[in-house]
Amino acid sequence: MNTTIKRTGLLGMGILLAVTAARPPICPAADQPRPPNFVLIFLDDSGWADFGPFGKQPYRTPNVDKLAQQGCCFRNFYVPQAVCSASRSALLSGCYPGRTKIFGAHPPRARGLDPKYATIGQVLKAKGYATAVFGKWHIGDQPDTRPPARGFDESCGLMYSNDMWQHHPGNSKFWSKHPLQFWENGKITIDPVTADHQKMLTTWYTEHAVDFIKRHKGEPFFLYVPHSMPHVPIFCSKKFEGKSGAGLYADVMMEIDWSVGQIMQAIKDAGVDDNTLVFFSSDNGPWISYGNHAGKTPFREAKGTSFDGGTRSACIMRLPGRIKPGSVSEKAFCTLDMLPTLATLAGANLPENPIDGKNVWDLIVDKPGAVNPHDYYPFSTGNTFEGVLSGDGQWKLHLPHNYRTLVEAGKDGKPGKYAIKKIELSLFDMKNDPNETTNVIDKHPDVAKRLKELAEQHQRAFYPPPRKRTKS
Repeated sequence: MNTTIKRTGLLGMGILLAVTAARPPICPAADQPRPPNFVLIFLDDSGWADFGPFGKQPYRTPNVDKLAQQGCCFRNFYVPQAVCSASRSALLSGCYPGRTKIFGAHPPRARGLDPKYATIGQVLKAKGYATAVFGKWHIGDQPDTRPPARGFDESCGLMYSNDMWQHHPGNSKFWSKHPLQFWENGKITIDPVTADHQKMLTTWYTEHAVDFIKRHKGEPFFLYVPHSMPHVPIFCSKKFEGKSGAGLYADVMMEIDWSVGQIMQAIKDAGVDDNTLVFFSSDNGPWISYGNHAGKTPFREAKGTSFDGGTRSACIMRLPGRIKPGSVSEKAFCTLDMLPTLATLAGANLPENPIDGKNVWDLIVDKPGAVNPHDYYPFSTGNTFEGVLSGDGQWKLHLPHNYRTLVEAGKDGKPGKYAIKKIELSLFDMKNDPNETTNVIDKHPDVAKRLKELAEQHQRAFYPPPRKRTKS
């Protein structure tokens, strides 16, 4: 089916309103405070230093700057794997990639996250929240793993990465088998997605988000906005083309900043500003192979590795009266912790399935004496377990593994060249050496021994060697 849709405003309003009408209104008792709303803005391949609060750029990001002024910048926020599907699955399920077996970036029609693992959407919907996801999904492309089956009342966007189309710089014949499609509430509305459609993705996601907030201001809501940008190929709408004067990537980031401003204004206009937790981060570090079409990180390596250039993401959180405005935190925590933290704030039950994240609200609000409840956070690339970070964020142990490192950056949408290197068993002091340059394993043998034991326990539990076949 080839569909052309004229878009002058919001997509599929009839469907959206029908979904809303089907939901019973939430009427909490007068003596019960309304639980907070949650807005999670999750970028794709954004660099740690791409926005004003975290680094210098040749473009302005006033709305993200304002968000930081009103909330807290978390400088040691991590993802357990620096690749699309694995990272998003960990955020939404609170589970290790080794537990769910969601590794890397899934192709079209992949089953994705097994429904036995509940999502934040399902956890909060069970508590009476209105739920929506507008953006890139990428944790399942089957009827039982797409957003409508995973706890989201409303949805629109791409089922996987925007480079998985017929114009892919790699095997275009393979990607052409499954045209990139735009979905709304379980139905395909654009097939195939073209470059002109890609230019509108950030705007469309934002329009849906703003409308959702307006319509659900009278009840608790959970809004998840996983932008497709700035994952390559990068696009922005005409209103931002050339606006930065610093190239296409800068234009794209300015449009994302605009999106943040639109969402924040909608929250304010809806009168729920003081009761809405806003979370802003990225699924992993930049895809530096793409040179001037990629973001920046001050840390070692980038996307697709277990070094901090891949696994450390800039993070801002804001909740007036609870999170100190204009603050900066060096406390370490991870996407795994978002599900149990939000569930606790909402008064919702945790999933019946095992989860690995923990409630870290005391760390987020900087409660005196608060410590991270984790002994460690694991890191992996694909299905290879590669190391652990101590729960307090000070020590990082790399197990011996191969990793990719950039040799030559690409330009204007074309990828560059990588080389493969190997790191031996290595311990880094992340407080004093955040760039992971100096192996201090000989200077801190007790720390190395403790983390190695934790890593071995994790490996036995989640990455056991394949069983040997016995002869019959």
